[in-house]
Amino acid sequence: MNIENLTLLTDFYELTMANGYFEHGLKDEIAYFDMFFRKVPDDGGFAIMAGLKQLIDYIEQLEFSEEDIAFLRSKNIFSEAFLTYLKEFQFECDVWGIPEGTPIFPHEPIITVRGPVIQAQFIETMVLLSINHQSLIATKANRIVRAAEGRAVMEFGSRRAQGYDGAIYGARAAYIAGCCGTACTISERMDGIPALGTMAHSWVQLFDSEYEAFAAYAKTYPDACVLLVDTYNVLKSGIPNAIKVFHDVLLPMGFRPKGIRIDSGDIAYLSKRARKMLDDAGFSDCTITASNSLDEYIIRDTLQQGAKIDSFGVGERLITSKSEPVFGGVYKLAAVEKNGKIIPKIKISENTEKITNPGFKQVYRLFSKESGEAIADVITLFGEVIDDTKPYEIFDPEHTWKRKTLTNFKAEKITTQLFSGGKRVYDSPNVHEIKKHCAFEIDRLWDEVKRFEFPHKYYVDLSPELWEIKNNLLKKYSDE
Repeated sequence: MNIENLTLLTDFYELTMANGYFEHGLKDEIAYFDMFFRKVPDDGGFAIMAGLKQLIDYIEQLEFSEEDIAFLRSKNIFSEAFLTYLKEFQFECDVWGIPEGTPIFPHEPIITVRGPVIQAQFIETMVLLSINHQSLIATKANRIVRAAEGRAVMEFGSRRAQGYDGAIYGARAAYIAGCCGTACTISERMDGIPALGTMAHSWVQLFDSEYEAFAAYAKTYPDACVLLVDTYNVLKSGIPNAIKVFHDVLLPMGFRPKGIRIDSGDIAYLSKRARKMLDDAGFSDCTITASNSLDEYIIRDTLQQGAKIDSFGVGERLITSKSEPVFGGVYKLAAVEKNGKIIPKIKISENTEKITNPGFKQVYRLFSKESGEAIADVITLFGEVIDDTKPYEIFDPEHTWKRKTLTNFKAEKITTQLFSGGKRVYDSPNVHEIKKHCAFEIDRLWDEVKRFEFPHKYYVDLSPELWEIKNNLLKKYSDE
């Protein structure tokens, strides 16, 4: 999206803290921040990384305009020296992230920012906003796609999205996660995501009869004729009129019908009856699409009930992730740098889920060489190397007696650098490449991790070096 200036799309405390850092001589202090999340939406087994391109675009365009400076000056709380610093602002941070389309898990750093504390803190809101939203929608969309068991899923949620950017970026995230296309037309112009759709009930209502409406549409789009058959009565008028138009209009023109769509009623029952009627009329090649407030559970249940559906259009429950509409990613200080030495920092809580992993880190994913499936992720200190030519022991960070020694495995570092010294060093793949990467990486997960209910808990462990640093900090602060 081309919005002129998003620099001030930030929480105000990032500016008040920045001014404070500046006034106390801390503007050049080097800090390390991690973005991570604590819980997979819908109690699923994994989430999907998305939104990286929009974050990169924001960082590349980051500058304070004269209007921004004038607005901040009008608040009468920022020093002129600080405003001058903002006017001359040059982004200098190093940024790392996990590529879009990659399955991600709680507590591992999916974005890491290192740089002057003013700058690293300032981009917090956009880091969270960009990644939280698209990762949420991608995660939900992939659940729906997997429920469809290979049948096409179209994203139909534009009109129910939380704003126009929610529609556009939601369509992008849904496509990455496996949807075949979107109703959001601008998404095809911007990203090449196929725009899909045929007619609404208003088309049928506008004509004097349902038959006339179908005939007019068939004459207009003979090579792509999909008819919406539930405006009045699916079985008594919709299907019979569609079949009559197929015989009266399409076949004489030399075309076969593409399909029908059912948007209300008992989808499982209606689709089975519709399939028989179409087959009996000689249109076994005519597909059936279902829509109307679908989600992964409804899709799964209708298919288990023998529904004869070839594709699904899913709207509001996908584009808003209605069942759990918050991703919950957070952005926390993990370390500071003094005289070139990294000093780990930790946030402690009585709620163990909120205790952070300290230090400058990266993520490895370990795969079985036999099956190719992912075994575990290991968060290590940055620069650590997991030597997959030797046995490697993984262990539960909380219940350390739970241990396993891995052999015949492959270690892949999934953290990659995006910016170095404020300069972009990463080429974002296009959305089609990300979609393929997503499908490939999900295919490398255990099926047990992909269950909708009570999925197997995927292991996210700490390296011994990182675990020791964390444990020592916990002891240090518990003794104080």
